[in-house]
Amino acid sequence: MLDPTRLRLVAELAQPASGTDVARRIGLPRQKVNYHLRELEKAGIIRTVELRRKGNCTERVVQAVATSYLISPEVLGTISANPATIADRASSAYLVALAAETIREVAELRDRAEKADKKLPTLSLQSSVRFNSAEAMNGFAEELTQAVASLVAKYHRDERASAAGRLFKVNLTSYPAITCDPPVANEGAQP
Repeated sequence: MLDPTRLRLVAELAQPASGTDVARRIGLPRQKVNYHLRELEKAGIIRTVELRRKGNCTERVVQAVATSYLISPEVLGTISANPATIADRASSAYLVALAAETIREVAELRDRAEKADKKLPTLSLQSSVRFNSAEAMNGFAEELTQAVASLVAKYHRDERASAAGRLFKVNLTSYPAITCDPPVANEGAQP
């Protein structure tokens, strides 16, 4: 899927098209396009939506199965990020590992809920805050930690006391917002 040709094909197949049509649009040989289309179909990323008769041949019309995709961290196998192996909880590596774990777990839970024909209960919050100083950020972090600890203490039920309750994970993350394009390095400028 991460092959640039395949990414381009999937983008082209937001609307149904034949391999011949796509090959003509992107300027690649039809045989090469059809090879990639077969691989994408095997992976479940595209599907056949129509068969058309063209003379003595049957032309397949295919389409991408979704409008957006998220690559599961599991495809990286043993090199995928694992939050349990990262000691620095304030590092970007830990945040990325935690996000990857969240993606993996929510994807599995969503599949389970879909198979059981149930809804998956989630809660997502997003906000922005501007800090005027590192001290203000640290103060915010301390207060947020205390507030979350207080809420957890109020609502968390001991597993032994309430086996019928459902356990939820709570992840709070914070990182600088992207507010502008990255600076363009001047040619010949010294780093």
